[in-house]
Amino acid sequence: MKTLSALALAFAVFAPAAALAQGNPPGPRVVVIDKVAILQSSKVGQDVAKQVQGLAEQARKDLTAQGQAIQTEGRQLQQQVAILAPDLKQKRMAAFEAKQRSLQGAAQKKDEQIKGGFLRARQAMEQALGPILEEVVKERGANLVLDKQAVVFANNGAFDITREVIARLDQKMPTYKVTLAAAPAPSAPAQQ
Repeated sequence: MKTLSALALAFAVFAPAAALAQGNPPGPRVVVIDKVAILQSSKVGQDVAKQVQGLAEQARKDLTAQGQAIQTEGRQLQQQVAILAPDLKQKRMAAFEAKQRSLQGAAQKKDEQIKGGFLRARQAMEQALGPILEEVVKERGANLVLDKQAVVFANNGAFDITREVIARLDQKMPTYKVTLAAAPAPSAPAQQ
């Protein structure tokens, strides 16, 4: 009987060490972040959103003025169509349609440039966020970070490090200058 309890004690003591030696990971120590809140509530997130909104508004104003000029030209062309010779009518209609396509292309290009600027800003924010997360995770002794959107249930808010991360991001990166840019190329999947 003593031998059996000694074996049980030895197993209880050495089993965790054997599990680690076999590569079994330690138990999870979880912290939670709300990435959406970080991107929206941080100073840099609000700064980027304000700049993107301003760029979009300016583009809308510019394109609206051009659109109104094309509409006016279209009305004038409709009035002239009845009296123009067929070949001249066709040339003017083609030129007018080319202007419309050009305006649509300009609007699409501006939209893509604004989105590209936003994506670059977001990448810069995430690059700044990485070391901050590593630091907080290390301080908390955590080994797993979950996005709040993935958490189904938590009975304790102590896991959530979002406010702490926002405060540190605010100190490290309070602003970012958004510039119009082509959308960054999607990153290629890692080759294994």
